[in-house]
Amino acid sequence: MSLEPRTPAAANGVVLEEPKRPAFASSSPRLRLNPNNDHNPDNYDDMQLDFSPEIFTSLERYLPASMLGKPRYDKFKFMREILLKYFPPGERNRIQKHREYRQKIISNYQPLHRGLYSMQPAATFVTAFLKAVSENTQESFRRIMSEPSPGIFAFEMFQPRFCELLLSEVENFENWVNEAKFKIMRPNTMNKYGAVLDDFGLETMLDKLMESFIRPISKVFFPEVGGATLDSHHGFVVEYGDNRDVDLGFHVDDSEVTLNVCLGKQFTGGELYFRGTRCDKHVNSGSQSEEIFDYAHVPGYAVLHRGRHRHGARATTSGHRINLILWCRSSVFREMKKYRKDFSSWCGECLHEKKERQRKSIGATKQELLRRDGESAL
Repeated sequence: MSLEPRTPAAANGVVLEEPKRPAFASSSPRLRLNPNNDHNPDNYDDMQLDFSPEIFTSLERYLPASMLGKPRYDKFKFMREILLKYFPPGERNRIQKHREYRQKIISNYQPLHRGLYSMQPAATFVTAFLKAVSENTQESFRRIMSEPSPGIFAFEMFQPRFCELLLSEVENFENWVNEAKFKIMRPNTMNKYGAVLDDFGLETMLDKLMESFIRPISKVFFPEVGGATLDSHHGFVVEYGDNRDVDLGFHVDDSEVTLNVCLGKQFTGGELYFRGTRCDKHVNSGSQSEEIFDYAHVPGYAVLHRGRHRHGARATTSGHRINLILWCRSSVFREMKKYRKDFSSWCGECLHEKKERQRKSIGATKQELLRRDGESAL
């Protein structure tokens, strides 16, 4: 599921300072911090909903104990009230217009490679990646991945033929847009080129990519930011190089986990530079030396990282580079984050401050013990 109130039509990364969402009033519905894993949630597929049915199913395990035995409609109203706080009326109107825009495209656009529109793992992924996901263990994932910097995982993912087909499909869509004189929605406010893949019918395929392949990996490596509960996405391609975007400024993504796969083509430059993971409060803080890392793209290879891992893209100095980006989100994590103040499990600056407090506390304790020993000696 992608942008059906799950995210605005022009979902944006945050350029350093990210606007904070309003805090919920104490009387507002609240979810529990930890899920009830023994609870079997209802299915909401048959209901007319503003949001994806999977989001309600995902959230239900986090309902207060008093709500779990309620009728399905009561649980739906409780969760919907929480979700609507993320989307004021003006935003919901914009999302509805974007839904209509997407439906108009899908009704008129003729795909070039229809096989792309349903997930076909054997024709999409390299064998080693499929084997690792099938085994679904930290050890199997580690075998195919490198972690060149903490929280940044690189691995070979897509077959060359799949990359070629997806590139030609994107080119076909862009040609159709130009010939039909149809307005194209760009991926975000930072990129002037590229396209939202969900807009021309690839939503189901990307749902499967997130749910069956990215979520199992994220559950292992990013549990502290909702990696196990990813339930919506924003999928798009970006283009850099001659007569395209040149670089991308320093920012954080509007995601819990980001998948970035280079599709090709021939290019030089375009390295990603990473500068540490930060919460809202510390998004503009400095970087520690160990947080500074540059990553060079290789066609078919993916880099997976937290959305809050600050990064940018250096200039593509020649050629043409196209990347598939999948912003994976967790509605559960976004709700739970409202009730927490300490993010030291993933924010580098929160962790630095926590260690500094501990160091000062230990120092003060030592001083007090020395003082007492001195007084006893007298």
